[in-house]
Amino acid sequence: MPKSYLSEDRKRGLSGNALFAAESAAADRADDEEAAWAWLRLAEVPAHALLALKRVEGADYIRSKGLKTEAVEKAYGRDWLNRKI
Repeated sequence: MPKSYLSEDRKRGLSGNALFAAESAAADRADDEEAAWAWLRLAEVPAHALLALKRVEGADYIRSKGLKTEAVEKAYGRDWLNRKI
């Protein structure tokens, strides 16, 4: 697991994507970009968010960050990064 920047109190009640997002934000505030991305790589990012990221940053950016893409592949097909959607 990536380095945690959340206290046990802040983690209480969080699980799954909510925990990963909160940890990523906390790592970002601590200027630990590596940990911030590592936490996001654990999350299931919604398809619409990955499509928006592709439009803004491009397919290679998503590939380089190693984000999970199962949700968007299910919605738009396995070749979604290589197609204009």
